[in-house]
Amino acid sequence: MNKKEIAEIKKQLAPDKNAISRIAGCYVSAEKEKIITFSESFGMLPEEELFKYYEIFRKALSGSIGKNMLDMEFPDEAEEEGGTQSSLLELCNSRLEDDDLLEEFYDKIIDSYVTGENYLILLIHNSYDVPGRGKDRVELFDASEEVYDYIQAVICPVDLAKPALSYHSDTQSFRNRERDWIVGMPQIGFLFPAFNDRRTDIHGVLYYSKNAEELHFDFTDSLLGCQLPLSAGLQKEAFQVLIEETLGENCSFDTVKNIHDQLQEITQQSKDSPDPVTLDRITVRNLLEESGAGAAEMEDFDTKFEENAGEKGSFLAANVVGRGRFEVRTPDVTITVSPDRSDLVETKIIDGRECLVIPITDEVQVNGIRIRHAHPQKDSAGIPAAE
Repeated sequence: MNKKEIAEIKKQLAPDKNAISRIAGCYVSAEKEKIITFSESFGMLPEEELFKYYEIFRKALSGSIGKNMLDMEFPDEAEEEGGTQSSLLELCNSRLEDDDLLEEFYDKIIDSYVTGENYLILLIHNSYDVPGRGKDRVELFDASEEVYDYIQAVICPVDLAKPALSYHSDTQSFRNRERDWIVGMPQIGFLFPAFNDRRTDIHGVLYYSKNAEELHFDFTDSLLGCQLPLSAGLQKEAFQVLIEETLGENCSFDTVKNIHDQLQEITQQSKDSPDPVTLDRITVRNLLEESGAGAAEMEDFDTKFEENAGEKGSFLAANVVGRGRFEVRTPDVTITVSPDRSDLVETKIIDGRECLVIPITDEVQVNGIRIRHAHPQKDSAGIPAAE
C-alpha cells in the first residue's frame, strides 16, 4: 500500500462515514490472563466513545512507510488451510460475529506478544464502497468498483493514570484523584486484507509499529506468518556496511559524497510519488559504479549485497539517506551540512595532511555568538597581498 491508499482508508475512520459494523476486544493482564472480552455493534456505542476509538485506529495508520508501516506479503504456506492468512481471512469473513474465532485470535496474540503491562486487543470490521475514478482521476461516487471488506486490529497499553490532585465542586476542595486504568495509543496493529491498487488484496497485510526499531518479530511470525523486513535503523546500518565492504580501501570521502548526492537526487525526483523509493540490487550497483567504484571493487558486489540485504532484499531510500543533513564525523568533531549543500565540504592536502575544508562566510556563529573573521589584505588591484 502506498501513501494515497493508506490515506484513503484512514479517511473512512470518521463518524460521518458510518462504515464500521462491529468492534471486538479483549483486556489482558500483564500475567497473560483475560480480564474481559466483548463484541458489539459499533454504531451502538456512545458518541464520546466512538471518537476515542476512531482516534486509536487512525493512529495505527500513521507514520512513514517502511518505518512505522510495513507492507508485507504472505508466504504460500500461510495461505494453505489452517495457515495464518487463511485464519485471518476466515475471521474477516465472519465480520467479527464468531466468538470462537475471536477467542482463537486472542489466544494467538497472548501467546506471542511479550510485554510487562496490561493491554487491550481491539478489532473492527469495516466495509468501504470504493468509488470508481474517471479518466481525469476524479472519483465517481455513483460508480463503485467494489466493496473493500477488512479488519483492523491494534494492541494498546493500559496503564494507571498518574497520581494527581483534582477539584471537587461539592466540597470546593482539592483532593487526591482516584487513579484509573487508561487505554493508550496503539503499540502495534495491522490492516487485513491489504488495499493495493485500490482493490482488495488478500495476499498482503499492512503492519504498524509505533516504535520503528521494535517490530516484535515473534508476534508477526506467529500471528501473521510474514517475514518482517529489516527495521529502518538496521537497513541504514546494513547499507553502510555494504558500501564500506564493497569499496574497501577505496572508500574515499569523494566517493561517499557522490553516493550521498545521487541518493538526494533520487529522493528529490520521487518526492511527489505516493510509492516509497526502493533501492534494489541493480539500483545500488549502478549507484556505486556512477559514484566512482571500479571493476575491482564491484567484483564481489552481488555476494556482499545478499549478505547484507538478503537474497531478494532491498533498501528504502528514505531509510538510508541521512535525514535532513550531510554529516561528517570524527572522534572529536562533527560537521553537519544541509543535505543539498554537500559541495561546501571538500578535502585538501595542507602541510602534508588530508584536511576537511569548509569555506567561511560572513554568517558564522560560535556558541550562538556572531563572529567577525579576518579577510586577507589586498593591494590596490584587489589581489591578496603576499605574506
